[in-house]
Amino acid sequence: EVQLVESGGGSVQVGGTLSLSCIISGLWMSDCGRGWYRQSPGKERELVSTIAKRGTTYYADSVKGRFTISHDDPSDTLYLQMNSLQADDTAVYYCAADPHGCSNDGRWTDPPLYWGQGTQVTVSS
Repeated sequence: EVQLVESGGGSVQVGGTLSLSCIISGLWMSDCGRGWYRQSPGKERELVSTIAKRGTTYYADSVKGRFTISHDDPSDTLYLQMNSLQADDTAVYYCAADPHGCSNDGRWTDPPLYWGQGTQVTVSS
């Protein structure tokens, strides 16, 4: 059984930091790797960051320079370190795995097959 279990969400003030984790089990790592999405109320779910099997990382422009994705291979745990958080970062964050396709720069071109349950991140001023 494939499971993606996230933890680490919460509430912080603008400028604060949070770290998300996602433990993945029952799933081999495809070349496209693992990733994080987020969804704010009234908005479409958006790709935040990915890390490919070979280590290539991708970041959405809105988080570049502030968020860092990493992956521990032995435990198949995915992380997202979020610094300098802004109110616009408020969303439910989902870890994800196994998209049908991805580009050479790491961006996923197709939706993932597997999703976590989501964890709420709230940034207040």
